[in-house]
Amino acid sequence: MRLVIAAPHGRSGKSTITLGIIGALKAKHGLAVQPYKKGPDFIDPSWLSWMAERPCCNLDLYFSPPQQIRTLFDRACADADIAVVEGAMGLYDGLDVEGSDSTAAIARTINAPVILVVDCTRMTRSAAALVKGFQNFETGVDIAGVILNKVARPRHENILRQSIEQYTGIPVIGAVPKIKNIHIADRHLGLVLAQEVQGLDNLRNCLTETASQYIDLEALLAIAGRSQELPRQLQDRGPSASNRARIGIIKDKVFSFYYPENLQALENSGAELVIIDSLQDKKLPEVDALYIGGGFPEVHAQQLQDNDSLRADIRRMILSGLPVYAECGGLMYLARRLHHEDQVFEMTGALPCDVKMSARPKGHGYSLMKVVKPNYLFSENTEIRGHEFHHSQICNADQSLGSIMEVQRGYGLDGKNDGILFHNVIAAYQHIYAPANPEWAANFVAQAENYKETARKLPG
Repeated sequence: MRLVIAAPHGRSGKSTITLGIIGALKAKHGLAVQPYKKGPDFIDPSWLSWMAERPCCNLDLYFSPPQQIRTLFDRACADADIAVVEGAMGLYDGLDVEGSDSTAAIARTINAPVILVVDCTRMTRSAAALVKGFQNFETGVDIAGVILNKVARPRHENILRQSIEQYTGIPVIGAVPKIKNIHIADRHLGLVLAQEVQGLDNLRNCLTETASQYIDLEALLAIAGRSQELPRQLQDRGPSASNRARIGIIKDKVFSFYYPENLQALENSGAELVIIDSLQDKKLPEVDALYIGGGFPEVHAQQLQDNDSLRADIRRMILSGLPVYAECGGLMYLARRLHHEDQVFEMTGALPCDVKMSARPKGHGYSLMKVVKPNYLFSENTEIRGHEFHHSQICNADQSLGSIMEVQRGYGLDGKNDGILFHNVIAAYQHIYAPANPEWAANFVAQAENYKETARKLPG
């Protein structure tokens, strides 16, 4: 069973509706729900993972061709009862006029029916015209049900329900009223992360009960049952050999932007992952490489500065040749200083540059980088697809600081370059998706193994 939850436009409430549906299917029906997010998002998946209690995976046709999307989809939901995909933006929105990477394209790729969430604020019969337009816009998209959101009162619901069902033939399977106590705060990159919010148990209960009360879950499951059954076999989880290279992952409330597929790719390439907390751990554990993902170092800059022993240890290990891969927030943490809101915070000092925050995004959206210089991760002339969303950029950089990538699409470091190479550090603003760049994980693990066999055995 599978479903795609979509909407005519962003800010329709599909995130809270999706969370409620996942919670209700788990709590009321005892189902194992595998969540997915369409697109390169990290923040919405943190909420979907929290509610489903299993890692949310991303489905993105900019990163992966359709056959790979189907493989990734099947692999993640191999031991689930139902798969629920949250769309992005509007159902048909994408990079081009054809909508080649839209939520609708994902639904077609995985053969999933669509539930359309409609924000009914200040609208009655016109909702039917809107739904009918979406119903007829593209062939091959099965809009199988409608959930009304922000319904004002029973009379409002009756007109909406009758109009949509009469003029489109699509059943209305839910009508959710305006609820003031369901709210997830946001910041400059979107919603706050699930792990930063207090009172999550109350929020889970509220979302679950709301979906249970106002959405016909039996009708929803019947729609999900139109699709083929999920694969039941468990997938190979990669090598289990002992004495593997140990790769440290700084993963906490500061640095949390990691695709589960990236971490799985490292394990499948032979790595043992060691989780590190940038705020609590006072020194690096014994690792053979370090991966620092994106996040919000600017929000936690004072606490990062206060943990000076870990910062010093990271700097010392980098100078000794430790392989490090860092993305966006990780790059910021490796700089000398972070300039934010008229304050300056000390970072690790491992890279000879500072970073400064700005009010407006410097890079936002899909990116494409061409590898133009030798390095241990990517072959020269390879094109690396990824995405970026950052309000910072480097400044006060030493002139000797070089980069390995040329910007084809996006912004990177300065609109022209990305991918700092310094000692054994490769740091970029671009976030990459491992299944789309398979050499990344294999080469990073190989570099870690080389470090393990050489540098760590040197005296002193």
